[in-house]
Amino acid sequence: MRKEYVRLQKFMADCGVASRRRSEELIRNGAVKVNGRTAEIGDKIEPSRDKVYVHNKRIVMKRKGGKRYIMLNKPRGFVTTMSDEMGRRCVADLIKDIPERIYPVGRLDKDSEGLLIMTNDGEFANKVTHPRTQMNKVYHVTVTPEMTDEQAKQIMAGVVIDGRKTAPCEVRIISRKDGRANLEMVLHEGRNREIRKMCELFGIEVLRLRRITIGGVKMGKLKKGMWRDLTPMEVKKLLSY
Repeated sequence: MRKEYVRLQKFMADCGVASRRRSEELIRNGAVKVNGRTAEIGDKIEPSRDKVYVHNKRIVMKRKGGKRYIMLNKPRGFVTTMSDEMGRRCVADLIKDIPERIYPVGRLDKDSEGLLIMTNDGEFANKVTHPRTQMNKVYHVTVTPEMTDEQAKQIMAGVVIDGRKTAPCEVRIISRKDGRANLEMVLHEGRNREIRKMCELFGIEVLRLRRITIGGVKMGKLKKGMWRDLTPMEVKKLLSY
């Protein structure tokens, strides 16, 4: 009988641990073991025989209700993980009434808020987060001091953070008042804390950061801390991006 092998990060995503990219991070950080051995990037497993552990807890394939796609309006103060060893509040606390094991697609840092997509579909998550997709993400940002037009132009053209130039983006200054500015920013890549780091280059502090759109799917009037299922049309829009 032919053995069926799958990449470890795909198996983890299918089990609802995390997206493939996040699963790769867990593997790199030594948090994943296969049959008692610390896993490495590139490992493949035989799901029917191999035992996989994440943070010393075995994971297994569990699907109760098929594929699920939701959007969550993440409040500030929640980390974008399904569990946290430091005891911080995480987005899993906000979706306890969902029977499927879903996980975040991409991330928002603890101090940011707004639209977060979650799923148990590994292929969908990989499509949405893969760098080559360059999926537009729209943010409303409040900063201090006020951002100048010249600073906005430099950010739009791309600046160097962490040794690498950022992709071109869009910055629209909505208003300036009392030493603050309200911006709308459209990014095409998903680097960690990218907006905050770009602003820091100019001595600008981000007071509030809220994501409102991903790939043309808008959060709308969804209340903070609440979630809803994506419509079939919204799922199709993200997959066809």
